[in-house]
Amino acid sequence: MHGDTVIPVVLLMGPTAAGKSDAAVALAARIGGEIVSADSAQVYRGMDIGTAKPDAATRTEVPHHLLDIIEPTDAYSVAGFRRDALAAIAGIRTRRRVPIVVGGTMLYFKALRDGLSALPQADAGVRAALDARADEHGWPALHAELARVDPSTAARLSQHDAQRIQRALEVHALTGRPLSSLQGARDNLADIGPSIAVALAPAERSSLHAAIARRFDTMLTAGLVDEVRALRERHSSLTTDFPSMRCVGYRQTFEYLDGRGDLALLRERGIAATRQLARRQLTWLRSMDVTTIDCFAADAGTRVAEAVARALEAFERRPEARPERR
Repeated sequence: MHGDTVIPVVLLMGPTAAGKSDAAVALAARIGGEIVSADSAQVYRGMDIGTAKPDAATRTEVPHHLLDIIEPTDAYSVAGFRRDALAAIAGIRTRRRVPIVVGGTMLYFKALRDGLSALPQADAGVRAALDARADEHGWPALHAELARVDPSTAARLSQHDAQRIQRALEVHALTGRPLSSLQGARDNLADIGPSIAVALAPAERSSLHAAIARRFDTMLTAGLVDEVRALRERHSSLTTDFPSMRCVGYRQTFEYLDGRGDLALLRERGIAATRQLARRQLTWLRSMDVTTIDCFAADAGTRVAEAVARALEAFERRPEARPERR
């Protein structure tokens, strides 16, 4: 790579249980890369088993970023991820290494590639005022108010959809403009620059289902129940209302610890929820411009490395990738 060119970022995405982490580590070792996690569950400290977080030895072998950055009782937004990921990518490039963004949170990849709607940050005061009015008059009344200031958004929301009604009214209060008029506008933050997008996905859905079941069984054997029990003891306020405990596997384990079903039902619910997550991830992938490799091919890791190597070589040959001669 030329000394003054922008190093392309590798985006390695795919559904859960597709082998992304192992492929990313092997790729990083091969091309001199560092890994940026694009996993909305791996940001939480103490959530290791249920997120299949890389272990200490792997993280010593290859630097990882955006793991263990917040507590399970904290909130983390897509905008926060985009900001943190861009900073991590810039740092990796400064070290003349290859940034490899890997994970299954497709909204994170979309935010990195396309930016975010230019919407204001949440305002606790405005939200508290809206909550107070809703307590007094009900969310249908606030939905009617939304219909007056933003009929387009109101038309697609149920009058009982408190979270989205609140957000739409909050945006109007902060900007004086309807949410529907702002959603097409993108932020003006720096983009990720040149990128290479590769996905690991199954040729046969049944193979992924089998891998999901094996993986969940491995998590149970490794101590997922004890992990969630420890989180509950460490954070007394933790409930399934927190985004961390809505993560696949954690909600089902939390309910099991509350006495809602036995271990067999936990397993059944956990596998079913993971399948649903995988289906949503695959739907996202079909809408994205990405080179897809069968994740269960015997040489899947090699194919990923070869696809990335070809793309890097093609980038090197581009005229704009060569420094100007002075």
